[in-house]
Amino acid sequence: MSTEEGDGESTPTDRDLPDGVSLPEDLDAVQDALLSWYREDHRSFPWRETTDPYAILVSEVMSQQTQLSRVETAWAAFLDRWPDAAALAAADRADVVSFWTDHSLGYNNRAKYLHEAARQVTEGEVGGDDLDPGEFPTDPEGLQDLHGVGPYTANAVASFAFNEGDAVVDTNVKRVCYRAFDVPDDDAAFEAAANALMPAGESRDWNNAIMELGGVACEKTPSCDEAGCPWRQWCSAYHSGDFTAPDVPTQPPFEGSRRQKRARVLSALSEHGAQELDELGPRVRVDYAPESDGDGSREWLRDLVEDLADDGLVAREGDVVELRS
Repeated sequence: MSTEEGDGESTPTDRDLPDGVSLPEDLDAVQDALLSWYREDHRSFPWRETTDPYAILVSEVMSQQTQLSRVETAWAAFLDRWPDAAALAAADRADVVSFWTDHSLGYNNRAKYLHEAARQVTEGEVGGDDLDPGEFPTDPEGLQDLHGVGPYTANAVASFAFNEGDAVVDTNVKRVCYRAFDVPDDDAAFEAAANALMPAGESRDWNNAIMELGGVACEKTPSCDEAGCPWRQWCSAYHSGDFTAPDVPTQPPFEGSRRQKRARVLSALSEHGAQELDELGPRVRVDYAPESDGDGSREWLRDLVEDLADDGLVAREGDVVELRS
């Protein structure tokens, strides 16, 4: 579709969108409908009530493949203990890792990365001469200088703390774009469509709003009418009845997983101090059998410990293991 003669304004279909991506002509109405829906009523999460980049970074790191109900409790406890980047940077890393383990927040190297990022901010190692020690960069590019912060997390912090981000593209956003506007199942297509949909200067509310839409109305099993989806009049899936969406990878169960056993190693070392492998083994698995083959053997435990040592979380000398401070 082209603009009317002499108009000079570009329509969404004129933009640099990949082949197969087309957005509604009345894009302003699409944007206003979603923002009004979100601002009128949305789920309340404490990290949505702050613009503190440190608090938002903590929430984003915790939320990686962890249920939000568990994150909410852990986030409040974490900030109560380490309320700002300086407090976290001054903490013993082993204490931070132990907190992560105790609250079942997934891979413990995220705690290590968060601790290092806090040190970078506190010591003024990000942002060059433009920022004082203790200040966070405000744009996604600058935030990616933080240890362990990739493009998605950097963009989320820039959006929610500073309103300076691009469109966030997570699995909820992909599902919404795929169903509503027939966006192909392609990362570049999703990113282009999400950025074209987002109104300028609205990254904070917009990104919260479109993720909210995917979380409460356009879930795997949609509840379009029950949730009052604001995009029903434009949505291809709503009108066709075809609510298929891209497959979403699921996190393997934590119970019985290697992640769980790694967490038990760290918890045992935190509680009991340095230990030999055969002393540590029964605290990791009740069926630990040093001379056996396969899972639960001494070689299995040694391999598990080596993984943790490679991540910088433990130190091993011979068969003696301890937390790395």
